[in-house]
Amino acid sequence: MKIMAIDYGDSRIGLAVSDALGIIASPVGTIKSVGMRGDIDTLAAQAKELGAELIVLGLPLNMDGSAGERAEKTRKLGDVLGKVSGLTVEYMDERLSSVSAERVLDEAEMHWSKRKKVVDTIAAQIILQTYLDKKKKQQGE
Repeated sequence: MKIMAIDYGDSRIGLAVSDALGIIASPVGTIKSVGMRGDIDTLAAQAKELGAELIVLGLPLNMDGSAGERAEKTRKLGDVLGKVSGLTVEYMDERLSSVSAERVLDEAEMHWSKRKKVVDTIAAQIILQTYLDKKKKQQGE
């Protein structure tokens, strides 16, 4: 089953997709946010184009685990996206995914001017890989 992951931001939205076996997450790219309604339509179309059967949406919780304003906005997007796309939307804690993405780009020695274009899709990839690994571990137990 292919899964699409989303790192939802105010200006950019990172996307990643899994392979059909649900083992490896790969970055897809970044789209520019145009407002919630337009974003939902674009994301639903992307999910269909990628053949996704499930959407994983990064949930930006506070460091103490509580849900703030940004998490509520993300849940609202997820609820409507699920209805528009007809797919189940699951949430994955995305705390520190952007920090991890920055670390990956540091290790790759990517110049700061190019990072802005890829950091969100790498964050989506990290969110999805974390989700896949967690599911695999749960199935093994």
